Amino acid sequence: MDEVDTNPGLIFDKIDAWLDGLFRLLPNIAVAIVVLVIFWLIARGISSLVRRYAEKQDRPSLADVGGSLVKWAIIIVGVMLAVTIVAPTISPGDLIAGLGVSSVAIGFAFKDILQNMLAGILILLRQPFEIGDQIVSGGHEGTVERIETRATLIKTYDGRRVVIPNADIYTDSVVVNTAFETRRSEYDIGIGCNDDWDKARDLMLKTCAGVSGVCSDPEPETIPIELGDSANVVRLRWWTKSDRASQIHTFGDVLQAVYKALDEEGIDMPYPTQVHLFHDQTEEVDGDRAKQREGWPAGKSEVPKPARTARQAAE
Repeated sequence: MDEVDTNPGLIFDKIDAWLDGLFRLLPNIAVAIVVLVIFWLIARGISSLVRRYAEKQDRPSLADVGGSLVKWAIIIVGVMLAVTIVAPTISPGDLIAGLGVSSVAIGFAFKDILQNMLAGILILLRQPFEIGDQIVSGGHEGTVERIETRATLIKTYDGRRVVIPNADIYTDSVVVNTAFETRRSEYDIGIGCNDDWDKARDLMLKTCAGVSGVCSDPEPETIPIELGDSANVVRLRWWTKSDRASQIHTFGDVLQAVYKALDEEGIDMPYPTQVHLFHDQTEEVDGDRAKQREGWPAGKSEVPKPARTARQAAE
């Protein structure tokens, strides 16, 4: 077997070579540090410009995300340039090629994160909703607090925070309740089958229009929609401000006011009812519509005779 050379002088020679190399690279390292500082200052300046422009457009979320992305993109370019200065044997092409391979690996490893980030950027650019809007997404409803690169934060009406991934929002349907100034509400009201339709509808309209929070343009309207089993159904529709607080409070005020107005005018709002007829088949008059105590009315025409009377006559 070959003997291992344990000469300590080799270690010092190696360290000395490293130090010589370090001293030769010191000018390059100094230039690289200066380049990094310059690119960092440039990144801060351009990021500040992007933030100011986005804030002037009243898009604070885009200002934060856009400013950060621009800043880090410029810093990464500065780092790549600094590496080529410190190690001249490494060309920018080698760095770009390595970055391409690395980006593929990173893309597979952080697929969901990158997908949410891209969706967040698209949401900020296209702006289907803004901070302060009230939306419904994925079964959650609330007010948009913040739009980040990974997720959108909403505050529910009962004071909870929901974090929804941006990819889910971008690929799924989203209802923006406050996209417009006004919002329509409706409720189906049943009135008695013998009550006056026109009177009931006119009373509903006048009462609804007088409730605070109901818009006068468009005006409230009523539409008969059903001849029900126990009531005639009229659909009352009205418009309010689109925010949830205005809509829900006005909704309750309208129902209460309309109920009281119809009740004061004696218009029936019946409950669903059923009539069950029990015939006593032991009675002599059973089957005789002119004499039996319950069942179908006899009417004014000729009354059909009971079945047994008809059989007796035939016999």
